Order: sequence, then C-alpha cells, then structure tokens
Amino acid sequence: MADPLLQVENLRAGYGPAEVLFGVSLTLDPGEVAALIGRNGAGKSTTLKAIMGLLPARAGRIRLHGRDIANRPPFRIARSGLGYVPEDRRIFTDLTVFENLEVGRRPAGPGREPWTPERLFAVFPNLAEMRGRRASAMSGGEQQMLAIARTLMGNPDAVLLDEPSEGLAPVIVEQMADAVLRMKEQGIAVLLSEQNLDFAAAVADRAHVIERGEIRFEGTMAALEADEAVREAYLTV
Repeated sequence: MADPLLQVENLRAGYGPAEVLFGVSLTLDPGEVAALIGRNGAGKSTTLKAIMGLLPARAGRIRLHGRDIANRPPFRIARSGLGYVPEDRRIFTDLTVFENLEVGRRPAGPGREPWTPERLFAVFPNLAEMRGRRASAMSGGEQQMLAIARTLMGNPDAVLLDEPSEGLAPVIVEQMADAVLRMKEQGIAVLLSEQNLDFAAAVADRAHVIERGEIRFEGTMAALEADEAVREAYLTV
C-alpha cells in the first residue's frame, strides 16, 4: 500500500498552559476524504491548526509526503502542498471574487493541470455569476465557497477544511458537499472537521471521532454509522 499523504502521530498541542490535544494520531491517504468528527470543544479545530503550523505542536510528529512539517512556518507548509480553509474564512472582503482567486495563485507541480478561475467556476457555478462582486457583498455560504476556491488556486495536494457546513443553509450545504466530492475526483485529499454527521457521511470515506483531545474511534464512515454506541457516547449533544 502507498504511504499516507499526511501522517499525524501522537500530536499534543494547546493554548498557553492548557493542553487540548493528548496524543492525536490520524492519517490521510492520497485522494481520500477523511472526517474529524466531534462535539464543540472536542479538539477538531485545534488539530487542524497544529497540523498547519498555526499552533505549536508540543510533542508528536506531523509528516506530509513523508517529510516532517511539525512547527514549520505555515507559509512553508502551504508551499509543501497543504491548503487550509479556516472556519472564519479570512477572505479579502474589499477585493472581488476574481481578485481573491488571483491572490491565491501558485504554480502547479510537474505534470499537473493547474487550477484556474475558469476551472474553479465550473466547480462553483455561484462564483462564476459574481466574479466581479466584492466579497463583502456575498453571503456566508458564498464566502465559504470562495475561501475553498482561493485555497485550490494554490494547487495543493491536500486541503484541511474546518467546519465547512457550519451555519450554512441546507441548499448551500449540498453545494459544499458537491464541491468536496469534485475535489476528490481531481485527486485532492481532504481532511475536514465536522459536527454534522450527515454532511460527513455524504462526502467522507473514513472517520476519526475525537473527544476531549483524543481519538476515540477510527474506521470507515459506514462503520461509524453502524456503531450506535460510539455515536451515542461521543457525538450526541
């Protein structure tokens, strides 16, 4: 079997004196969609931030393409092929849709078809209709799509998506699911953090259930859906 694209081993991280992650381990294979699922405060966003270098890893190993990226500067991690879409999106609200995409442009690797605005507009038809609109005039769901599209302009091998369905209308959630599946079709691996089990089940191949900073379950989405005890213990509110 091929080595994982992303491998996290015994990751520990936190904020100030408070430790939040207690030995998190997970993998992401090339072209796979994996979900990190848990309640609010379980450690999902902290895990993604630590992988991306936005939060110091206190212990453990993080490897991308077999190379250690733990505690490297986020811009270097991005250049290594890992994209990141935070929950708060962080788009440039004074720029247009097209201008936001151009800000994210980076060359594609050898032999790979680069992402272009026109190619992205085929994946996100809503953005095509508002390419000249300022991002400040877009809805939350449209801004989320723009944040993902801008990340893809960097031609990453894998993308970390933090709560992509949070607070979105059902019709936008469906479009977001379609976008994740399109990314998978293009060979991009996706690790998404989610509370919405239905959304995760619609897009993910595999699930990691996290609770209080520890992975409590790892398996296929089908296995998680069939395991009522795990869902009841770690996912119900």
